Amino acid sequence: MRRPPAFYAGGMKRFLLALLLIAAPAAADDAALTLYSGATLIDGTGAPPRADQDLLVKGERIVATGPRGSLDAAGATRVDLTGRTLIPGLVDSHVHLATPPDRPKAEALLRRNLFGGVTLVRSMADDVRPVAELARAAEQGEIPAPDIRYAALMAGPGFFADPRVAAASRGWKPGTAPWMQAIDDETDLKTAVALVRGTGAAAIKAYANLPPHLVAALTAEAHRQGVMLWAHSAIFPARPADGIAAGADSVSHICYLGYQAEPGIHPSYEDRTPVDERRLTPDDPVMAGLFRAMLAKGTLVDATGSLFVREEAPRRADPKAKPLRCTGKAVIELTRQAHAMGVPISTGTDFTLPAGDPWPEVHEELFFLARDVGMPPLAVIRAATLMGAVAAGQAAERGSLEPGKLADFVVLAKDPLANIANIRSIETVVKRGRAYARADYMAEMPPSMNSSAPVTKRASSETR
Repeated sequence: MRRPPAFYAGGMKRFLLALLLIAAPAAADDAALTLYSGATLIDGTGAPPRADQDLLVKGERIVATGPRGSLDAAGATRVDLTGRTLIPGLVDSHVHLATPPDRPKAEALLRRNLFGGVTLVRSMADDVRPVAELARAAEQGEIPAPDIRYAALMAGPGFFADPRVAAASRGWKPGTAPWMQAIDDETDLKTAVALVRGTGAAAIKAYANLPPHLVAALTAEAHRQGVMLWAHSAIFPARPADGIAAGADSVSHICYLGYQAEPGIHPSYEDRTPVDERRLTPDDPVMAGLFRAMLAKGTLVDATGSLFVREEAPRRADPKAKPLRCTGKAVIELTRQAHAMGVPISTGTDFTLPAGDPWPEVHEELFFLARDVGMPPLAVIRAATLMGAVAAGQAAERGSLEPGKLADFVVLAKDPLANIANIRSIETVVKRGRAYARADYMAEMPPSMNSSAPVTKRASSETR
């Protein structure tokens, strides 16, 4: 059996020592009571809105909700929200914060997310050394930022020629860093997963170039050690159905699910043959069978649909650009069918808007689901809140406005159910009980963010 390189011992010892700083959360003021009164409450579960509601917060957590005047709020600071709407904090379930590491840029993006209503993000395989520190600072309230749950990456050895790996694991031979490991049939998966746990990652991202049996073995070992498995929806040569059968907790990029309808599967991630959209019809039996399997397994899809829609035209216009794996039409049809069959969908992005844009990327995913796919606004909000929390393994802590959960919510001046664009009528964002007024937001973007580019992407690939 292959063992980790000898230098793991010293490197991991130093790495784990640094991560001890993450351990203790910020102490909440348990005596602080705030009553948010008179708002229409959309709780994130998909239930109808409730008018004229109070929400009581103590320290970091929601204590109670109920009709106006029904809660025992003696001594609480009162905030009148008559005419306002409360929704849970939004979740972007697919971001990248450190490929390569750039602390000023990451903080600027996180700040824009928070003031745009995002209280939780999933970092989907970056250099976890700076991401771990960002996660600690965000949880402690030292920087204005959503909380961060992050993944370590595993892929077949052939993937590690990708230059993004070197950018996100400087100081390590590609494929040997604890957060970016090359695995094959000789790998000691028990040790490999234990190394991931040592990085503080919440999950393993099964990325590329893995056969079905290895995807199944990795998923089983990850779950045995209490680590989530977040996968590409096709891991090449593993088909989408293979990852779902293995028990992946979530799959990213609904586009890749379309490869299930192809007669053959590409041998590696590097083969960019697009999905044949002619095979994707609303009643396609192969895709219907795949979506039924996802429902049976409880597999969530992090759709990232807006990415493919927005990049289609620029890619077609650029003769040097790599081809997209899916057209916008194909992504829309796949998402419509998944939603119609009840497959849980979360709102991930995997792209970066220009520095001058005042709103976070996840708003574009909400607009995609509502306007392109035709999901009702209430379902879109559920996808962007509770389903995002499920994707991150945080549904017990956040994602809906319920007693005992963290006080993560957004105060809107206008009704998002009347028009999903009203998601941008933000007055205040509350994260872990702390209020951030939208009026205080200043777009302080570093020079490394290119304000003239239509989409700032890493390494010219549509997924990461």
